[in-house]
Amino acid sequence: MSIKETDSCIFLAGSRWAGERIDKFLSEKLEDLSRSRIQKLVSAGKVLVGGATVAKNYRLSDGDRVEIAGLSIEEGAGRIEPEDIELDIRYEDEAIIILSKKAGMLTHPAPGSYSHTLVNALLNYSSSISGFSGKERAGIVHRLDRDTSGLLIVAKNERVHHILSEMFSKRKVKKTYIALVEGRIDEEEGVIELPIGRSRIDRKKMAVSIDRGRRSKTEFKPVESLREATLLNVYPRTGRTHQIRVHMSYIGHPVIGDAVYGNKNTARTAERIGLKRQFLHAAGIEFAHPLSGKKMIFSDGLPEDLSGPLEILREEEKI
Repeated sequence: MSIKETDSCIFLAGSRWAGERIDKFLSEKLEDLSRSRIQKLVSAGKVLVGGATVAKNYRLSDGDRVEIAGLSIEEGAGRIEPEDIELDIRYEDEAIIILSKKAGMLTHPAPGSYSHTLVNALLNYSSSISGFSGKERAGIVHRLDRDTSGLLIVAKNERVHHILSEMFSKRKVKKTYIALVEGRIDEEEGVIELPIGRSRIDRKKMAVSIDRGRRSKTEFKPVESLREATLLNVYPRTGRTHQIRVHMSYIGHPVIGDAVYGNKNTARTAERIGLKRQFLHAAGIEFAHPLSGKKMIFSDGLPEDLSGPLEILREEEKI
C-alpha cells in the first residue's frame, strides 16, 4: 500500500505478533513509512489500539485492532513549492500526461527532500493538478525510484486519478523495463514469483521474505547476451518497492550499477563502462485510456547515460 492512498488503515494483529512492539508491527504493514515516522504518529495520538491511544513501545496482544491515521499528511508537505523544472512530456490531453522522468529525480517529496522532485515540477506546470490530490501528490498515480528513468502517467483530475489507481491495483497497466544485469542468462524467458517485504537486517532495504513479504511477480526475457552481462526486457506484474532490483539480485543477476542490491562485480563493471547509476529504464507502458477506453501504448528509448555505457560494453565484445 502507498502511504497516500488513504488517510487511515486498520489492521488486526494475529498471534505471531503477540509481544511485538507496535511500531515494528506497523513498519512491516506500511512499507512506505519509516519507523521514525510511525513513532511520531504514535506519539501524536494517531495510532489507536482498541480505540485507545498507546505509547510507541506498546507491545501487542493477539487479536489487537490497530488503527493508524494521518497517513496522507506528509511531513514537510507545507514546504512543497512549485519549481521551474523542465518536463519531458510525451503526450497530454484533458485527462492524462505521459512523461519521461530523468534519473536522479525523486517522483514525489520524501522526508528531508521537499524540492527538485517531479511533484515540484508538476505544480509549476499546472497548479490545478494539486487541487484534487494535494501538493504532496500532484496527480502522481505510480512512481519510479530516484535513479530509475522512464515513463510515468500523471492524472489531471480526481476522477481520472481514481480510475487509474484502480487500473494499477487490478494489474491492468502493462509496464516494460529495460535492465542490464550481471552474468549470462541463457533461458529464453523467466518468471520470479517470490514475496517481497522490508529487510529484517536493513530497514532501508527490501528483500525476498517468504513469511512476511507481499506477493510479487516479475517476468523477464533476455534480448541480448554479452560477455559478462545480459540485457533484459522486464515485465513487473506487481508493483512492490524495488521489485525488479530485489528479484534480479535474489536470483544472482543484480542490476549493473545498483548501489543497494548490487555487488563488487556490478560496481566494477559500472565503473569500467562509465555507468553512473543503476541500469534500469521504464521503456514501455500500455493501458486503456481512463475516459475513452482507447488502447494507449507508449515507448521510451534508452537515455544517453545508459546507451553510452551499453555501447562500451558491446565494443568490449569485439576485442
